[in-house]
Amino acid sequence: MGAFPMLLDLGVRAVCSLENMCSLDLAVDWNANSDSARKIAIMTSRLLSDAHRYVLRCLSMHQVVHRCTIFTSISEAAHSVYPDSPLGPDAFREYESLLLLDYKELTKKCQAKSGQPTDSNIHGNLTLNNEGWSQIVSSEEDVSISAQKGLHEDSLEGKMEDVGAKLVVSVHHFPMILCPFSPRIFVLPSEGSVSEACLSAECEDSLSPGFPPLSTGLPSDADEVPPGATLTAHFLYHLAVKMDLKMEIFSLGDLSKTVGKILTDMSSLYDVGRRKRSAGLLLIDRSLDLLTPCCHGDSLVDRIFSSLPRRERTSSYTNARGSQTQLNPSSLQRAPLDVQIPLGKILSTEDSKIYDSHISESIAAFMRGWDCYNSVPQIVDLTNINKNVNDGKSLPTEVQLLNGSFVSTESFRGTPYLEAILDRRTKDGAILVKKWLQEALRQENVTTNVRTRPGFPGKSELLSMIRALAKCQASLVRNRGIIQMATAALVALDESHSDRWDAFISAEKILSVSAGDTSQSLAAQIGDIINKSAFVGYNRKSEKMDPSQGPLSFQDAFLLMIIGYILAGDNFPTAGSGGPFSWQEEHFLKESIVDAILENLPTAKLKFLHGLTEELEANMNRNKPDESKELSSEQLQIDDFDDDQWGKWGDEDEDGNNKEQAYDDMQLKLELHDRVDNLFKTLHKLSNLRSRSVPLKEGGLFLESNFSGDPYTNKGLLYKLLTRVLYKHDVPGLEYHSSTVGRLFKSGFGRFGLGQAKPCIADQNVILVFVIGGINGVEVREVQEALSESGRPDIELILGGTTLLTPDDMLDLLLGQYSYS
Repeated sequence: MGAFPMLLDLGVRAVCSLENMCSLDLAVDWNANSDSARKIAIMTSRLLSDAHRYVLRCLSMHQVVHRCTIFTSISEAAHSVYPDSPLGPDAFREYESLLLLDYKELTKKCQAKSGQPTDSNIHGNLTLNNEGWSQIVSSEEDVSISAQKGLHEDSLEGKMEDVGAKLVVSVHHFPMILCPFSPRIFVLPSEGSVSEACLSAECEDSLSPGFPPLSTGLPSDADEVPPGATLTAHFLYHLAVKMDLKMEIFSLGDLSKTVGKILTDMSSLYDVGRRKRSAGLLLIDRSLDLLTPCCHGDSLVDRIFSSLPRRERTSSYTNARGSQTQLNPSSLQRAPLDVQIPLGKILSTEDSKIYDSHISESIAAFMRGWDCYNSVPQIVDLTNINKNVNDGKSLPTEVQLLNGSFVSTESFRGTPYLEAILDRRTKDGAILVKKWLQEALRQENVTTNVRTRPGFPGKSELLSMIRALAKCQASLVRNRGIIQMATAALVALDESHSDRWDAFISAEKILSVSAGDTSQSLAAQIGDIINKSAFVGYNRKSEKMDPSQGPLSFQDAFLLMIIGYILAGDNFPTAGSGGPFSWQEEHFLKESIVDAILENLPTAKLKFLHGLTEELEANMNRNKPDESKELSSEQLQIDDFDDDQWGKWGDEDEDGNNKEQAYDDMQLKLELHDRVDNLFKTLHKLSNLRSRSVPLKEGGLFLESNFSGDPYTNKGLLYKLLTRVLYKHDVPGLEYHSSTVGRLFKSGFGRFGLGQAKPCIADQNVILVFVIGGINGVEVREVQEALSESGRPDIELILGGTTLLTPDDMLDLLLGQYSYS
């Protein structure tokens, strides 16, 4: 957001990641005019209890620091009401005392292990191998908050030594930590506590902790409010406060109603007597429309985020919490939104290899100078690092250092590239990127050897313009925004990614057409997709695949099966066994899946196969036809000595082994049948979304045409809902949350004719739409289309969501390790 230069003006010396901090961060000094670091400011979007281990690690590496200021985006009230938080109503003051106490214990351990004074043990926490972890923790219990051990603030007084007494800790609330794609589109940080908090407990009506439960209108099986609902409500409240808005709250869906009630209670408690600008807040459950994010729509942004690799998650947090989340998923781990644009690969030339021959020697020399006081074994490790650099496996080249996410808007010469491309279709977005490249080349007075043609750009055309614009280092720095965007579009439109996306679009169209026919036709299409994808996967592993056979894998068939079952539930009544298909049709699908899994195990981590993967892999290896087996010369020599005197010796053991193997194979197949039955229970839930969700069951959002007469059956729920709302039509299930004063007028003064009329969200000039569970790029475009078609240019519409969803994310949430299947 352009904050780095401002931070330098304020005296900041270095900026680094709290979770991924290493000892070399101490050597960075971006601000030569500043004194040695004596203060640390930590900004986090996690709960203090989650960030505690990393804060301790940071303080142990910077023991010369006298003041630590922590800014968290989770409010003090949210900390106190969060179920798993050990902090009370005065959460920030409690944490300040507990952090000082734990830091004192930590410095004692470091001093006892080293036998040296604490100040002289600073370099003990700066080893390159463990990045400071060896002196901090040996288990998670060592860094748990002291409140869990029964320690209190009173025990801190009189016991703090010099190291702890010199440290001053203060905790503050810093709201508005979010990820804006544009001034009107935002999501929450992918690794923040709000986006990763559980939105539904495991029960009959829930699908995944990442989605709200089904909106049945009935009381939930779970007694407590999900943590994700509480944190989302507090986030939206403080967002409205910072924007100086008074929210008129509307909700669609059971969890959205819960969030709306929490927001209403908070507004009634804290906003009495305040005059603010009025705005409408529309909360929507993602579970009301799971089809739109599952499908591969016409959006260049969706293609980019589905094609490009993402930054790896914080490894230490995954290792620490991974086992717990699998057993009791009170939280989940979402994919980071930080896409890695392979700029180095696109711009790599022969000239860049000259730089590689010198980089390893320079870095190794720097590390030797940095660790000159270390022992001989450390020098051996540096030699290994040098070898890894020469092999190209460890440290990046000069060009690869430019890899990363989209450049901030501050460096775009005033052109908001990402904002302009958000609501573009694939063809329109690619043409716009090509136009930007041509304009940048004209400004830099650079010519290309490739002839450009009007219309959709080809791969060679984009590649030549990118390389020409980045050939000069000054031009690369000036135009890095458009170069990054064009490179991302180039990767997304590459055949290796676009062919798979287009194959999905074709398959989804076939399923949609079949859903308009008969259930037998749709079931046959789903079975055909399963069989074809399994055959393709088997040939890929056998290296016999013909490219014309299609790019969809066997695990892709599971996503298409999810889409097929949602379409079946929307078009056909329940035929039998709780699903949209007959028993015979579903039995055929189950047998196809079982046979396909036995021959071609999917690479994705599917929840219903958990604990059975190793046995399936062993079974596949046993049943592989080994055509390359030939008798060795030793076997031939042994066979020469065989005669009748040996008879059939040993055949009995072989027959016994074969019978035992056959029994094991039968047991495996029976177990797999049970797992597939559980899979279809989840598919039945998906097919019953419309029949069990009250807002969808009551109709109104699935009309064949919109109010102007144009068909819009292929539009998502957000488009249909906003179209009805902006035209001031009634929406079944849409609830308005009135304030305390409004309820008083309705119940008390209403009998005297002084009641207030129910407000309409279309009367507001500012409308904030927030989807609990996430949004995708297609919905961004459809929301803009609904607004423009309404003829209300005076409305400022802001769209937000828990995260940005891709079809692969949907498969992981519905059938992966974080699903309830």
